[in-house]
Amino acid sequence: MNCRRANVGMIGTAEEHSSYTCSELGFTGEAGGGSSKIRPSLVSRSLGGGSTASGGFFGRLLVAYVDFLQAVHRSTQRDYLGRVTAHDKAECAEIAGRFGREYWDGERHLGYGGYRYDGRWRAVAEAMVSHYQLPPDARILDVGCGKGFLLFELLQVLPQATIAGLDISRYALDHAPPEVQPFLVEGTAASLPFADQEFDFVVSLNTLHNLPLAELWSALQQIERVGRDRKYLVVESYRSEREKVNLLYWQLTCRAFFAPEDWEFVFRGTGYRGDHSFIYFE
Repeated sequence: MNCRRANVGMIGTAEEHSSYTCSELGFTGEAGGGSSKIRPSLVSRSLGGGSTASGGFFGRLLVAYVDFLQAVHRSTQRDYLGRVTAHDKAECAEIAGRFGREYWDGERHLGYGGYRYDGRWRAVAEAMVSHYQLPPDARILDVGCGKGFLLFELLQVLPQATIAGLDISRYALDHAPPEVQPFLVEGTAASLPFADQEFDFVVSLNTLHNLPLAELWSALQQIERVGRDRKYLVVESYRSEREKVNLLYWQLTCRAFFAPEDWEFVFRGTGYRGDHSFIYFE
């Protein structure tokens, strides 16, 4: 797939859009929240263990835990028991796993409960551009881009950037902002249709845990193949039995249930050398 530079334009103010709920990230509330500064927490690690504090992209170790999202995730209250008692959880998971309208814009118990643009991704985009010191003409890939809101915001921050996005959901791609739609492709993370080292920055948020192990393994190798030195992913994880139970109660589409040390084992095994962080259901 060829990616092209997009002409950047606003798709409307936050007031022109409905309320926004994001079950995976925990974004909940009325539209119009606007953007605020995000300062990512950062701990650099060697693949063999150990860590060291670091303040920027250059000069640190190959693998780092960089948290852009957990503070936002914590801002939402969740009824974990209600998630499994109010509706037939197995049926809900089957519907959500189709990644169609019900998952994105249907009822809350089937997925996001209405995933609409309201500008909340701007702060995340600004933080990523700053932290990774992306150049004005950066080539950026979002693996599991959904409706492309992060790519849209990255173009607001870097108008000369070249973008591409991939998602398994045709519905999500068809409902992306028109400014980014031409640069999105339907497909699987396990087989990225891009050239080796094509992108300056590859990002994947809350996507890879939805893959069975064999596809997850391939997807991490694919991300490593198409990206250069800047890569960042977020996946769901747990640090305790309580967080594991909460994750099992809340999730609808997760296939890879790993503790942090097991995720790091997978990273080592696949040769993934980018950064990462985890979403915990506390």
